[in-house]
Amino acid sequence: MSVLTLKGPRWVTVRQHRRALWALPAAVAVSLAVVVALRWWAGNPAGLLWNVPDGPLRVGMEYAGTAMLFLPLLLGAFVAGPMIARELESGTYRLALTQSTTPRSWLASKITVAAVAAVAGSAALAGVYRIGWAPLDGTHQFAWADRGPYEALGTVLVAYCLLGVAVGALVGQLVPRTLAAMAVTGLVTGLVMALLGALRWSFLPVRTLTTSVVGHGVPMPPGDAFMMDSGLTTAAGGRLPEWTCFARSGRLDVCPEDLNVTGWYVDYHPATHYWPTQSIETAVVLALAALALWAAFAVLRARHR
Repeated sequence: MSVLTLKGPRWVTVRQHRRALWALPAAVAVSLAVVVALRWWAGNPAGLLWNVPDGPLRVGMEYAGTAMLFLPLLLGAFVAGPMIARELESGTYRLALTQSTTPRSWLASKITVAAVAAVAGSAALAGVYRIGWAPLDGTHQFAWADRGPYEALGTVLVAYCLLGVAVGALVGQLVPRTLAAMAVTGLVTGLVMALLGALRWSFLPVRTLTTSVVGHGVPMPPGDAFMMDSGLTTAAGGRLPEWTCFARSGRLDVCPEDLNVTGWYVDYHPATHYWPTQSIETAVVLALAALALWAAFAVLRARHR
């Protein structure tokens, strides 16, 4: 978004927050340099100082995955605090309204600039993350379903960033205190992320593998599958925890007759469920963002009747 092509309140918004807007490409550039350096180190004999060649890369990407989860919270907090609540708290927004700018245009300019920056920044950082994640694909804590890689490698990260912008636009008006608005926005956005993170694997039905003989052990799903549950099946069609036989007999492959155990089961999501799950979650998050935007403009209309 070039400042030269902007007019009116959007130009003012970009000028007001140009330092923060420049911080996003700077963060992308620094992240890219660090990831490239870590990948080089992972392929260099110096990496053996960590006992494993990819040690520095693994540690760095663990921190990167956590940082990506906090990105929507940070963007939302910035919109709620410095962009909106601070102007309401100080009263400087009234100056904009005296410059032939309507309240709707004032708020829309904030949201538009923040949304464009959020989409561009999150997409670029996701691309950088993918570069560092590629050598670790499928290893411990870097599988497609793990927290961090799941969000950073798909579309939900961009959707959550837009949700943070929308929630910030709403909370910034409802809580016209800069720090309080930032805290509330981060809390609300984080709660939504945690809730949908807990629900996402119920969007699609799991697949189930079973064995008919207890002694054969737990059936093995595909190597890239995300296991949800495992245990014992009974003759009546019920399920028991996998430790039930061991608790009674001291052995996993020997079950008391009164339990009527007939075999094992494993519930899992195959890797092919990744993009359908991403699509459903993205749609839900965007719908919540749209609802928050509608509420933000409704509050604005009520404030300026």
